[in-house]
Amino acid sequence: MKFYISYSNLTFMEYEPKPKFIERISNLLNNNEEDIKSFFETAKTQPKKAIRCNTLKITPEELINRLKKYNWEISQPISEHKEIIIINNILQPGELGKTKEHVLGYYYVQEITSMMPIIALNLTENDIFLDCCASPGSKTTQAAALMNNKGTIIANDISITRTAILSANLERQGITNTIMTRHNASELSAKLKKINMKFKKILVDAPCSGEGNIRLSPRTLLEWSEGLLKSLSKKQKRIASAMLELLEDNGEMIYSTCTHAPEENEEVVQYLLDNYNIEIMPVKLPIKSRPGITKWKNKTFNKDMIKCHRIYHHDNNMEGFFICKMKKI
Repeated sequence: MKFYISYSNLTFMEYEPKPKFIERISNLLNNNEEDIKSFFETAKTQPKKAIRCNTLKITPEELINRLKKYNWEISQPISEHKEIIIINNILQPGELGKTKEHVLGYYYVQEITSMMPIIALNLTENDIFLDCCASPGSKTTQAAALMNNKGTIIANDISITRTAILSANLERQGITNTIMTRHNASELSAKLKKINMKFKKILVDAPCSGEGNIRLSPRTLLEWSEGLLKSLSKKQKRIASAMLELLEDNGEMIYSTCTHAPEENEEVVQYLLDNYNIEIMPVKLPIKSRPGITKWKNKTFNKDMIKCHRIYHHDNNMEGFFICKMKKI
């Protein structure tokens, strides 16, 4: 079972998933042979490219008319979100980033599943919103567009290199309601608690093992290990805990990852349930998802974990993701 990075029928590199990875995915899919086969066959394919229209600068209709001059076949897969656009052509590497429309900030190249956390958070123009792990800015810019550049966004990232990328993307997209900070989650939480600053909406799109992105980045299969999952789980618990300290009563927080590992998903949410006065909220997504799991190996999770969303690439022909929406009681 090998995976390939290829463009225009030219193969550059091949990867093979580790037996432990295959075993874990099989268990997550309840050892359903047809489901497992579909997962790994889809993993060998290249996904269609998705973009998000920046409605602060242009309407989806105007953008589509401009993009048609490139002879691109364009579709809008979600009727209630016209800003989400798929390019059905096979494109060359970097082609989407070379257009005049991209340079002008008329669209942002973003996977559709990556757009789901902000959609689930249901931001309004009056919100004070914290995006904890913000770079490169896909979700920050999406939030700013939904908020019509009103309200306030704090976009935080720990890396100076990544904040430089975030800054460039905010400028290109014409974002004016966002303040950038550079701290790790614990430092940020401590500084903001000193001035009694709380947030109504928070996003923790946590750094993760990236199991859901193996179509785009098959190299993930080389770096994958169960030890990595455990290490990341500890880090994710620290980040999410620090952010919950900043959530106001009745405030809402999204915890999301682009991985399938329960150690990085349900186990982190269970840790938060055990240590904070929160509840998991039901949320409707405009794409197919499966419920969170309540058991993994020797661990049992809260029954409300089924309100979480597991997104598998073979269900939507998109990338994999995990989303949990929680409310502070």
